[in-house]
Amino acid sequence: MNKSKNFSGQPIIKQVLNFILPKDVHRTAKKHNSDRYTKKFTTYEHLATMVFTVISGCSSLREVSSIMLACEGKINHLGLTDFPKRSTLSDANRRRSSEVFADIYHLLYKRYHRFLSDSRPLEPAVKNLKIVDSSTIPLFSDILKGVGRNPLNGKKKGGIKMHTMINAMEDVPCLIKFSSAATHDHTFLKDLELKKGSYVVFDKGYVDYELKCLPLL
Repeated sequence: MNKSKNFSGQPIIKQVLNFILPKDVHRTAKKHNSDRYTKKFTTYEHLATMVFTVISGCSSLREVSSIMLACEGKINHLGLTDFPKRSTLSDANRRRSSEVFADIYHLLYKRYHRFLSDSRPLEPAVKNLKIVDSSTIPLFSDILKGVGRNPLNGKKKGGIKMHTMINAMEDVPCLIKFSSAATHDHTFLKDLELKKGSYVVFDKGYVDYELKCLPLL
């Protein structure tokens, strides 16, 4: 992709949000009814806040709310009418389904994925090579069931397991699924939709000899 000067002088968060068209978010939100009965903090504002959270490296709702409040007047480019309080973020995370954000991600991936491999060789060593792996995000056990054996000290954390499939020629996932940390990896295989002639690489945690074949498109 050729370097563009269109974003010169703009903060990183603004450059990222320029790729996310509000009309696409509103259309997807309407499909999922994620803005139903919502007077403040729409799906787009929720998404913009999460992008800001990731770029800022925040690790808690209190931290997000405090930083946004401290930066009020300096981050108007987020397109927010009001900066969310911690309770607003908590309520939105609980009420709004993650499916709407999954659809927004897939829409963006479909639109921009052809730009992701511009620095790679034109011909990969193995065509249609997919890489599958999982990563566990620790949470308290009263939120999600823990994984593995109970430790001797009796303390055990739960978590969310994020399963991803990445095209070997790209740097972002083409498929993401979430489960509890206690869910076995091989259950993710049934969610894979592959083109004929695809190759999939994964570790032994995904091995399932009883699975006859993966779903093909």
